[in-house]
Amino acid sequence: MVSKNFAILFSLVAAVINTPVSLAFPSYASLAGLSERELAEIVPRLQASDPPSPPGPLKVNGTKLVNDRAHPWKPLQQDDIRGPCPGLNTLASHGYLPRNGVATPSQIITAVQEGFNMDHSTARFVTYAAHLVDGNLVTDLLSIGGKTKKTGPDPPAPASVAGLNTHAVFEGDSSMTRADFFFGDNHSLNETLFKQFQDFSNRFGGGFYNLTVAQELRHQRIQESIATNPTFDFTSPRFFTAFAESSFPLEFFVDGRNPVRALSMDNATLFFRDSKFPVDFFRAAAPTGAAFAQQIFSAYPIAAGKNVNGINTFTPDPTSADFSNFCLLYTNFVTKTVAGLYPNPTGVLKRNLIINLRYFYAPIADAGCTELFPYGQL
Repeated sequence: MVSKNFAILFSLVAAVINTPVSLAFPSYASLAGLSERELAEIVPRLQASDPPSPPGPLKVNGTKLVNDRAHPWKPLQQDDIRGPCPGLNTLASHGYLPRNGVATPSQIITAVQEGFNMDHSTARFVTYAAHLVDGNLVTDLLSIGGKTKKTGPDPPAPASVAGLNTHAVFEGDSSMTRADFFFGDNHSLNETLFKQFQDFSNRFGGGFYNLTVAQELRHQRIQESIATNPTFDFTSPRFFTAFAESSFPLEFFVDGRNPVRALSMDNATLFFRDSKFPVDFFRAAAPTGAAFAQQIFSAYPIAAGKNVNGINTFTPDPTSADFSNFCLLYTNFVTKTVAGLYPNPTGVLKRNLIINLRYFYAPIADAGCTELFPYGQL
């Protein structure tokens, strides 16, 4: 039986197990989608980096002031990157991540622990999952959003831009504050949806985003996508990350000194719109990660599925992973997503794939899932 903590981990990794094959490449982005000939041409021109061992857990993991003098908020500079995750955007705007929005996996793991007190296993698992599909495995760099000229010129076609803006990776349909990909901009704050976020918080939470609001708004957004988005897809991975997304503001955007998990609308505006910590903000009191996801799901249970023939044709998909089969997520990620993106890697790319897959698996080593080695072992 997989423990609750590992269920949380798998609900988060689902964000990255169904990514398109043609991903991006400037130097921070993915090498996936390139042919063997193109990889042979491009990889030698990159400044290769050996993936370092991941940072460990925080030595002091209680609450503390995080909007401090060492991490002042600064406005965006030209070509700085921000993406669909308000948490990572905030960390970059306060300097916990590089302010240009391009970081190494180690920097991201450290930042989400230091800034939000995200559980170490969750932080490590999610970061390496994202890096394996959205990052540059040769240079060990990942964009938290889209493309930036600061990372160098584009390679020849067919490479395209990736980063966390890529649809069906970390971003997905029925977001609380971002529009579905079908309607255009899927990564910027949508003011109409943010007003709905505020309205539901007023109606169901007395002016605060709490667990009840999270449950009601998650259900509402799913129903809206079913009724308006002919391409709505709520299978794994999005089936899982939608509930994790609804949980995160309760855990990471509420001051750690407050025993009540309720987010004020003033503070929600700072995080979602301005990428800014509130004044005198303290991080979570203890390490955490998607702790409310299953409670949010349980309020309005729904099968994983999609619209199969236009709007209002939502049909369950029995082949999709769900909360009852977590090892299927890991297996599909390794054997289908990663192996599909990199069918025949060689040299430093193959070596770094092996290393990063090991870093990805280690946090779930005790979950009962068999470790897979599509490229062998070092």
